[in-house]
Amino acid sequence: MPGGDGLLNHDLLPNEKGPQDACGVFGVWAPGEEVAKLSYFGLYALQHRGQESAGIATSDGSKILIYKDMGLVSQVFNEASLSTLLGHIAVGHTRYSTTGSSSWQNAQPTLGRTSSGTVALGHNGNLTNTAELLRLVHERYPQVDGELARGNTTDTAVITALLTGDLDHTLEATALEVLPRLRGAYCLVFMDETTLYAARDPQGVRPLVLGRLERGWVVASETAALDIVGASFVREVEPGELITIDENGLRTQRFAKAEPKGCVFEYVYLARPDTTIAGRGVHEARVEMGRRLAAEHPVEADLVIPTPESGTPAAIGYAQASGIPFGQGLVKNSYVGRTFIAPSQTIRQRGIRLKLNPLKNVIKGKRLIVVDDSIVRGNTQRALVSMLREAGAAEVHVRISSPPITWPCFYGIDFASRAELVATGLEIDEVRQSIGADSLGYLSEDGMIEATEQPRERLCTACFTGVYPIALPESQHLGKNLLERPAVSNGCDPGPDSDLEAVLAPAARKEEALARLGQVPFGDPGRPE
Repeated sequence: MPGGDGLLNHDLLPNEKGPQDACGVFGVWAPGEEVAKLSYFGLYALQHRGQESAGIATSDGSKILIYKDMGLVSQVFNEASLSTLLGHIAVGHTRYSTTGSSSWQNAQPTLGRTSSGTVALGHNGNLTNTAELLRLVHERYPQVDGELARGNTTDTAVITALLTGDLDHTLEATALEVLPRLRGAYCLVFMDETTLYAARDPQGVRPLVLGRLERGWVVASETAALDIVGASFVREVEPGELITIDENGLRTQRFAKAEPKGCVFEYVYLARPDTTIAGRGVHEARVEMGRRLAAEHPVEADLVIPTPESGTPAAIGYAQASGIPFGQGLVKNSYVGRTFIAPSQTIRQRGIRLKLNPLKNVIKGKRLIVVDDSIVRGNTQRALVSMLREAGAAEVHVRISSPPITWPCFYGIDFASRAELVATGLEIDEVRQSIGADSLGYLSEDGMIEATEQPRERLCTACFTGVYPIALPESQHLGKNLLERPAVSNGCDPGPDSDLEAVLAPAARKEEALARLGQVPFGDPGRPE
């Protein structure tokens, strides 16, 4: 009998999937503490950042142990598995796949050899120069081994391979040489047998914070993970910074100049509302987005309701600014997850009711303002508007606390392709007609940015504007399946059809394989030509 795989069910509506973040990372150096349990609870707090797999690696100073599997944190670990992970250093990871398929081989932390031992590494983000880095792996280490040889098809495995180093360099020295070569978004938490490391890309696209325990240190993707393990917030890991923690304490080094471009969508949707990013509370930012949305798109109505849970703070702000009462018009089933029971056609057609159900007595006869954080494909909003009308709503006015999403993200968020984004090529009124609302209003880019209280020049708004702060390679070198090898149906070897295959190809074919790297189509990642 199959067990739960931990994946959230995006099949509530056919082909509907909301924006997903890459991963959550957690690291701890704390002699005398149960670091595996600290990591478990830290990952539990970061579960929203990835639900496909989870893993923890620990070290007692002489050897590294690792346990990882597919599923939610609570499904992967139990008391028995955590009790085997001994030591005073730990690295934890919870994954959503943005490069490489969702498979056990791609679960993190990844393991690799170093000049003097082993490295275990967790990564949040997405590299944009993975093909270039694979060629560097081939040049430096012709006999590819480790996770790349065992079927790992992630950019994380490429980073891990590059940290191999040589006998004349420590892992720290190797990292200082490798990190400046990486392009894209990356928050790394990694360790060898004796030392914990944390690094953040020069743009600081994804959040990473440092915390203090009574007997040690913690690094995590969000401040909420520090709170749950009782660590006090110290500061953010700076863009372009490498932090090293060992028995001699904490030291920091710069490997690149900081050029901050934090992801604005962390404030809109990705981060937990109880997290603080760059000194701004995420909940407060979302409430302010709602207030500004009310000022920009007022409408006469009887009730403001959120789309649970992501639309709640903005709906509160909209109600406060408009003077229209806030209410709960929708009930969310908090326990909806992946089901192995195929729904009947009738249930499939009304799939959103597995997740949301209307409070008919609250809704009937009311003019509603429905607040949500974003619209991706529009299928959920279309079904939601229809459901509210069936429940007796007199009018349904949709308000979105961010601008229209019209561009894909290549820095760690898995959006739909540009062709699938409902706002691409459509005027706002055409989107309104598509979802069946009486009116539709999006928060302006200025309103969104002002709500974060961050300078515009320190934010990445690429998914709204198409302006990518980190240069992108050619489209064939982008995409989730960049390193995946196509399935073979006829039993014949199709040859090296990915950068990974080119690196791993037998010596007789390597020159030809590498020559093809710039010509092989890797699939459309959604980037416009």
